Amino acid sequence: MIIYFTYYILHKNSYFCTMSTETKEETFTLEEILTSLKTVHRLILWNDDINTFDHVIYCMMKYLDYNESQAEKIAWKVHNEGKCPVLEGSFTEMEVYRKILQQEGLTVTVD
Repeated sequence: MIIYFTYYILHKNSYFCTMSTETKEETFTLEEILTSLKTVHRLILWNDDINTFDHVIYCMMKYLDYNESQAEKIAWKVHNEGKCPVLEGSFTEMEVYRKILQQEGLTVTVD
C-alpha cells in the first residue's frame, strides 16, 4: 500500500501594491517523507562510462573541497567498486550537492 501526502506552498508576490497568491502542489510517498526525516543522508557517486578520472577528481576538489590525493582515491574506489559515498549531511544539503554534481555530468544519488 502506498500512501501519498500532498502539501501546498503559498507564495505571496507584491507588484505595485497588488498581491497575488500562487499555489504549488507537490505529492510525496510515505517512503519519501520518512527517508527525508533521517538525520544523516549520504551523497553517493556512481561509476559511469562517461566521466574521466580527471573530471571526477576536479569535481571532488572544486565542489566538495577534497585535496587531490583524497579525490583520486574516491575516483579509484568508484572505478573499482562501482560507487562511493562522498559526503554526509542533511537531506537538503545533499540535494544541493547532488544537483551541482549532476550539472557537471556526474552520476550521483542521495541515500
